[in-house]
Amino acid sequence: MTEKTAKRGDRVFYGRRRGRPLRAGMQALLDEVLPDRALSTANLAPDSLDPAELFAPPVARHWLEIGFGGGEHLSAQLAANPDVGTIGCEPFLNGVASLLRHVEEDVGSFDRVRVVADDARPLVDALKPGTLDRIFVLHPDPWPKKRHHFRRIIQTGSIARFHTLLRPGGELRIATDDIGYLRWILARVTAHPGFRWTARGPRDWKDRPEDWPETRYEAKGRQQGRPPTYLRFTRV
Repeated sequence: MTEKTAKRGDRVFYGRRRGRPLRAGMQALLDEVLPDRALSTANLAPDSLDPAELFAPPVARHWLEIGFGGGEHLSAQLAANPDVGTIGCEPFLNGVASLLRHVEEDVGSFDRVRVVADDARPLVDALKPGTLDRIFVLHPDPWPKKRHHFRRIIQTGSIARFHTLLRPGGELRIATDDIGYLRWILARVTAHPGFRWTARGPRDWKDRPEDWPETRYEAKGRQQGRPPTYLRFTRV
């Protein structure tokens, strides 16, 4: 499915739910591991979910990754930051299975990850303000046709909500390899008075930071002549 796949209230989700059939081991991860790590947003009230309540044993910092793709970045960040618990959102089930495989191999424990295998917007609405230390939106679908721009995850309203969810000093990281979407993103985030763009020069957005693991999508895009841009904004 590549078009309208789900509708909740007045919201419609656009995107794929499944790809090619999974191998037995990957399907087993969905069947056996995901139920214990899945986070349902079906009955959550706005501003009601404290991520600190999701992780046992407790963690010091709480991160959110929206659209984690194959999970390479999320898993690598968990492995490198043992004091962090991350909520990952990804409606594409093949990607969810890939994340679980990476966490199994790279981290060896699923304790510090929770998965929303669905649209991220209900979760973003449900999280309590000021409870996140970092938000990642890496290579979101640019929806390049003008009539589809309303589908983009980066909008004035979503940026305002991200600001609300981050603690003071928290960080919003966004990556894209689409020049049109880059202009769109910068226009909306820099227009918000509560965010400060950390870049001081071109290398700050052209060079991948050391603590920003590369994804398979990113590497493929670079090989195809689509260099990514790395954007970092702090909540002031």
